[in-house]
Amino acid sequence: MAVPNHDILKAVEAARSSSELVQGVKAAKTAFSLLTAKPAALAKAGYRLLTAAEIKALKAQGNTAEDWKQIWVGTRFDPKRVSRCEFSGPVLLSVCSGSVKVEGVEFPTGLSHATLTWTVVGRNVLVRNARLVNRAVIGDGAVLFDVGAVTKGGSDSFANGTELLLAVETGGREVPIFAELTVEGAWVLSRSRSNKALLEGYAGRLADYVKAVSAPCNVIGPAARILHTSRVADLFLGEAAVIDNAQQVENVTVLSNSQEKTEISQGAIVKSSILQWGCEVTSEAIVDTSLMTEHSHVERHGKVTHSLLGPNTGVAEGEVTSALLGPFVGFHHQSLLIAALWPEGKGNVGYGANVGSNHTAKAPDQEIWPGEGTFFGLGVNIKFPSDLTRSPYTIIASAVNMLPQRVEFPFSLINTPAAATPGISPAYNEIMPGWVLSDNIYMVKRNEGKYQKRNKAKRSRFNFEVFRPEIIDMMVDARKRLSAASGKEIYTAKEVPGLGKSYMSEASRKRAIETYTFYIRYYALLGLKRELSAWVAAKRKGEIPRLLEISSSNLRWEHERRLLLSEFPGVGPKELLKILVQTQERIAAQVQSSKEKDDFRGAEVIEDYEDAHKPAKEDSFVKETWGLTAKLKEEVQQLLSALSSLPTQPVA
Repeated sequence: MAVPNHDILKAVEAARSSSELVQGVKAAKTAFSLLTAKPAALAKAGYRLLTAAEIKALKAQGNTAEDWKQIWVGTRFDPKRVSRCEFSGPVLLSVCSGSVKVEGVEFPTGLSHATLTWTVVGRNVLVRNARLVNRAVIGDGAVLFDVGAVTKGGSDSFANGTELLLAVETGGREVPIFAELTVEGAWVLSRSRSNKALLEGYAGRLADYVKAVSAPCNVIGPAARILHTSRVADLFLGEAAVIDNAQQVENVTVLSNSQEKTEISQGAIVKSSILQWGCEVTSEAIVDTSLMTEHSHVERHGKVTHSLLGPNTGVAEGEVTSALLGPFVGFHHQSLLIAALWPEGKGNVGYGANVGSNHTAKAPDQEIWPGEGTFFGLGVNIKFPSDLTRSPYTIIASAVNMLPQRVEFPFSLINTPAAATPGISPAYNEIMPGWVLSDNIYMVKRNEGKYQKRNKAKRSRFNFEVFRPEIIDMMVDARKRLSAASGKEIYTAKEVPGLGKSYMSEASRKRAIETYTFYIRYYALLGLKRELSAWVAAKRKGEIPRLLEISSSNLRWEHERRLLLSEFPGVGPKELLKILVQTQERIAAQVQSSKEKDDFRGAEVIEDYEDAHKPAKEDSFVKETWGLTAKLKEEVQQLLSALSSLPTQPVA
């Protein structure tokens, strides 16, 4: 699919001027600079030296300091809030009051059993059982509880500027990252390797950004928490973010806020990576040299390396390496995905899938471009290079072995042949173009609504519509190629370009033409209903007989109008509306029928299947589809009533 029209240079500039990371680092650097400031500057900032009485009280509570004159405190500092701590080098302590809950237990804010050096502590902070806090700025209301070391390593940029080897493990599509980078931005950079001006412009702007977000200290944001974690280094931890029982967090940016908390927990390891708002890394997962965009997650021993995860994408148990994944990719089992450029996302990787055969005793320099909505079934083996971008919503059936190839038929099923076919290589699979639409429309329509309902991203915008112009155009092109062939029982790419390393039967060819035609027309008919509704509302009824003849500046409607003229020559708007109702009813029936296949198969195999599973007619999505169908019929009837005075045929 085409690279999006996304101005990555403006995106970096916008982040440089308004990023919460830039602002947070700027404030932290200002606070950290006070550790070496002159007394007048410290006094102006609201700090003062300890009194003799306060030093005495602090000593009585088991506190020690390398030099008490290097400890500056807020004007109403309470020494009772500090016990059994060791201070080395300059430390700034703000006022603490009240309490905070940790693990359901109430603790008074303040410092206890901790070693601090070169650290600025904000108001109402709890630092308890911290073996070392070194070179840090701790925001108001933050909690450090039962931690090993929060310290400074060798990086100041919190992983910004880190280079990801996307799609090609050996390099060639590498993308240096920044905290607000999106899937679209990374896609543009990875696909613009010959555009030297763009790459150089990006490098220059990124260098300015990295300079702005670099700091000589850890930054722990307001209300952030670090609990039960052995090592943290070179960390920017955003507001309300949580690190709980992680193994290691080093050279990391964590963007977060009180409504979209980002969490690293339960034995997770995160290194040289950026996590955006609402992300989660948990249950011994590993994220290394990667970027997780908003509300993505890695869990259950999942491993992500040199990759970018799109919004709402999840990786569990399996391994993702050198991949750019778009939104809503499901990766829930032990599987492998390597060197994938998959910005459209909305797909699934099944258990045991090996989408990573990218070399055979040669350099690992090959790649795969899955299409939108691609479903990799159980135990598949996909050899590289592979391009499925013009085959959106295609299913690779269980145990299929795919040779390197390009496939250009949307909504296909690629399956292992049931029997050998004379004259066809045994390594070839069988392809059934359009099968997903004809036999599994339930999946397509359900996913369309599911992604919209499950979307948590607030900054990314998605087009959840499956039947939209660019995909319809792929279907029109596929139908044209299918229609140009005839007279054989079996076809390969020699007769029908775009079949890849698969063969197709004559029965599948005929059925695919019928299926593509049905849904191309459905798309155009829906556009007619929408346009007619707008014309009726605008009181343009008198022009409606010429609706299909009048070209439009509305690109979407113009696309639909031209299809209507070619698919339904001589048919007027009222008749087309009636056809739309029939089409929608047929789709609703197909959705239910698609789900009923599970009922029939399950009842044949499982003795009490019907007792444990709802029948298809009671499935929530099936009922929702019939409800939408009833609504469409009602709306069409209202339109037909409004158009009752118009002639059946267009006016010449």
